[in-house]
Amino acid sequence: MNNWKLSVKGAVDNPVEFSYKDLLGMSTREADITLSCVSNTIGGGLVSNGRWTGVLLSDVLEEAGMSRDKITSASRQLVGRSVDGFTAGFKTDIALDGRNALVAFGLNGSELPIKHGYPVRLVIPGLYGYVSATKWLTEIELTNWNFDAYWIQRTWSKEGPVKTQSRIDTIGDGDNLSAGKNPIGGIAWAPHRGIEKVEVSTDGGQTWNTASLAKQLAEDTWRLYVYDWDATPGDYTIQVRATDGNGETQTAQEASPHPSGATGHHTIDVTVG
Repeated sequence: MNNWKLSVKGAVDNPVEFSYKDLLGMSTREADITLSCVSNTIGGGLVSNGRWTGVLLSDVLEEAGMSRDKITSASRQLVGRSVDGFTAGFKTDIALDGRNALVAFGLNGSELPIKHGYPVRLVIPGLYGYVSATKWLTEIELTNWNFDAYWIQRTWSKEGPVKTQSRIDTIGDGDNLSAGKNPIGGIAWAPHRGIEKVEVSTDGGQTWNTASLAKQLAEDTWRLYVYDWDATPGDYTIQVRATDGNGETQTAQEASPHPSGATGHHTIDVTVG
């Protein structure tokens, strides 16, 4: 750790380096943030929620002389570079728009685990990790939009906003259920926009029922929902959809994860006996 440094360079007024001790000495921020992988399939498990501790990326950039009004074409993209040379890039404006974009060194009350990027990583709410979540961070470079980071060179989309998603967790595809009350519950997420509504269909999307929502921990986290279904005997196709804080409802159009994230409604078939 004595040799680790984080350098901020490129199109900034004041290139600067931080030691681990320097970062620990800055004003810290703790934030609950849901991260999801762009390769997650509909209903998949590549999503998690954590309490991250670090310093605001905007504060780090301020030390380098960068602010929102100073962004130019030469500094339009912020590129994080890992110790192994991996790169991820996103619009610099996102780091400075007031969200809890973090240079993180802690997770869930403990030191950042090695597999999650120790000693320091980037955590940017609302963006898929492939464009933002540089682990084992050693360098932040402000550059133009022409630079293509690691996954962009491999045909994934240049921008990676997390798409609104929802998942059924309390029952599974092919389950045999008893008639009567059956709670259908799970999670929905749209980081940095929040979840306004979740609806459940028990007839393959022909009609929709509004689910009850747990209190949202933060707009950057997933939100739990439940719909108490009074089931009668028969075969059913169950679906879920979510509406984000901007009032936009999750699309039913199905798309694979490549190149910008999967879309569609999580759908399962069950039998009620």
